[in-house]
Formats: sequence, C-alpha cells, structure tokens
Amino acid sequence: MDESLQRAVRWREVGRKVAVATVVATRNSAPRPVGSKLFVSDSGDLEGSVSGGCVESDVVLAAEEVLAGGPPRLLTYGITDEMAFGIGLPCGGEIDVFVEELTEVEQPDVTLIVVAGEGVGERLRDPELELTARRRGSSHVMELAGRTVLADVNAPPPRLFVYGAVDTAEALCRAAKLLGWRTLVADARASFATPERIPSADELLLLWPEEAMAHAQLDLGTAVVVLTHDDKFDLPLVRGALASDAFYVGWIGSRRNQERRRGLLLEDGVTDDELDRISGPAGLDIGAASPSETAISILAEILAVRAGRAGGRLKDAKTRIHAAL
Repeated sequence: MDESLQRAVRWREVGRKVAVATVVATRNSAPRPVGSKLFVSDSGDLEGSVSGGCVESDVVLAAEEVLAGGPPRLLTYGITDEMAFGIGLPCGGEIDVFVEELTEVEQPDVTLIVVAGEGVGERLRDPELELTARRRGSSHVMELAGRTVLADVNAPPPRLFVYGAVDTAEALCRAAKLLGWRTLVADARASFATPERIPSADELLLLWPEEAMAHAQLDLGTAVVVLTHDDKFDLPLVRGALASDAFYVGWIGSRRNQERRRGLLLEDGVTDDELDRISGPAGLDIGAASPSETAISILAEILAVRAGRAGGRLKDAKTRIHAAL
C-alpha cells in the first residue's frame, strides 16, 4: 500500500469520508499515468495527484460533490479551443479521471471498476481478467460489453535482482532507490557480499545462483542484472532467469564474451528465442564509463524495456513522451 493510500485509510479510521479520483485514460503528453490517484477527505485534506496541479482544483470540487451524496463521475480534462482560458493541461495532454467515494480499506492487488456505461462504480469479479491485469502489472482500461472498465492494479514496486556484489551493484541499488524500487543483491563470495560494500541493498544474500533465485522468486515485476564475469555464476543465473517471468534479463561483458556465453547456453539447450530476451551488454549506449554511469545506463534500459520503448533520444521519437503504462 503506497503512502497516499495509507494516509487516506487513516482518515477513514478516524471517521472521515474520503473520495478518490483515479486517472483512467491519458492522451498525448499527459503528466500522470493511468492509475494515478488523488484522495480528498470531507475536511478538505488532499493526498496524491492526478495531473501535477493542472486540474486538481476542479477534481476536488467533483470529489466534494461525491462526498455530499452525488454519484461517481467520469471527468475529461484537456486543452481545447473552448477551454483555452479555462481549466486545462499546459502540457497539451488530455486525461479522464474517475471520481468515487473510497469505501474499501483493504485494497486487493487488482480491482475491476466500471467507469462508464451501465452500472458506473460497480465492482466486477473476473478471475481471468484479474490474472491478465496482474501479469500486465499496471492500471489500464478495457471495453467490456459496452462498458468501460478500469483494471486498477495495486502492484508492489518493481524489484531489481543483481547477482555479483561489485561496485556497479551498489551504484545500481542507490539509483534504483530513487525510483522507489526494492533491491536485492546476491553473491557466493563472502568477501564481496558484505554490508560495507553494498550498503544500499534492501537485501543482501550470500548464496549461489540457484539458491539466490529460489529465495528471490523472480516474477513479472523483477529485473535481473548479472555482474559477475564468471561462467560458473553467469550461466546458471541467466538460465534460471530466462526460465522465470522476469521482465528484464541483462548481463555485462564484452561483445566477444557475450557471443561465447550465448554459444554455451545454446549447447545447453537454451533456444534462440530465449537468448533474444537477454540484454547483453546491458544498458543504453550513452558512453558510460564509471560504475555510477553504468548503473544509470542499465537502469535506463530496464525502464525502456518495461515501457516497451527502444530507449532512443526523445527529440527523435515519434511516440508520446510519457509511457502509457
């Protein structure tokens, strides 16, 4: 449960009514992704954001109407000719915001909410759709039998699993913390896997690859980075990562060594399609040299893969600036 929701839950625990406004769709350069939330209490407290400040004042008015007994509402904001001197988004984007009263304190990992059409505000139960949303890992909307349904995904933050407790591992953990990610570093070498060397890791394991992966339970929200430069660690770790649901698998090393290790994996039964999942050498081509620069390069590629982007320069891109996760 994120901090904004935690605060909203505390408001309800002391007897306040709370409305929640959720971004359910974005178009063009909207400043907040689908699933972003603004909580409004009946005493005027605010927590969270749906636009970074562009339309919050109007959303608060709608939230107050809902708290006064009004029905849930779907609102659309954006700059048009008619709205040029009114409420809008300076960045030129457009967002749909669904406003309703917060009634459920315990938030499931996936909630299906009707936001337009028959039965606005109704909660649906569909295990197959919930599983699909869980695998996707981010909030999104879908059309079902003439109704618009928000799959509100309350997923934990992504995890960064690093094998090889070297200086780049510490730099990766420091940078990932700025993103709010959980970090786990493992190594079988006792002289490497020490808190003094890797103080920023949320979890530090002294384990061989198979044991470390069994402990970590690599899933759809996990990015794997291999930093050991040693076949006895690299090969079993990458084989195991490719057999998991991890959304990113990367390892470092020269292009020549990359090809050599790929050949060994092919001999061991790994398919070409599986090898295509490997980002190696890991990172974007930004000219990184130091461990900190390398960490930024690798994390940038991880973010691009997670968003389905190529990772080039924004000035050359034809897609929207902000990812529609």
